[in-house]
Amino acid sequence: MNILKCLRNLALSAMLLSAGVAHAGLLQFQLTGDYTASWTLDANPMPDIAVDGEGFILWDVEGNFPGSLFDESDLTFFNTSIGGGLEILDFYGDTLLLSAEGLQLYTGSEDNPLFTTGSFALTEYLGTGNYVLTIVDLDAPGQVPEPATGALLIGGLGLLFAARRRRQAN
Repeated sequence: MNILKCLRNLALSAMLLSAGVAHAGLLQFQLTGDYTASWTLDANPMPDIAVDGEGFILWDVEGNFPGSLFDESDLTFFNTSIGGGLEILDFYGDTLLLSAEGLQLYTGSEDNPLFTTGSFALTEYLGTGNYVLTIVDLDAPGQVPEPATGALLIGGLGLLFAARRRRQAN
């Protein structure tokens, strides 16, 4: 009887430890056209700077940013009220890599944005460049489940098996 309690407690502990914190979906950003870049972000990021009605900034985003010193850039996403679109700045190299306007790429407030997925046409701010930004949800259905999900399933099946054996023994 003590062995079953010990196994049950061990299985419950394993399930609790393997359960991860829920996170916003991971998105892949792919910029093509006269300038190309790619990076990943959470669908619901925590802005480093947010200005109501104007936009928000994310500092030191890692990705593939040609022309940047360390393949990381500061990204600014603009509200439609000031032209929408985005800006890519290499802070460490003090270089503006791209400033493009178009649709607003997020919903919600600037301090709690939620990116929208799809393809968006952008044009260079005060220039002639044309770009397409494609935002894809990497956590879309059909993806491989996280290991924590498998651990929870195995732990639950183990508990059901133990309960069934216990009932059969009585």
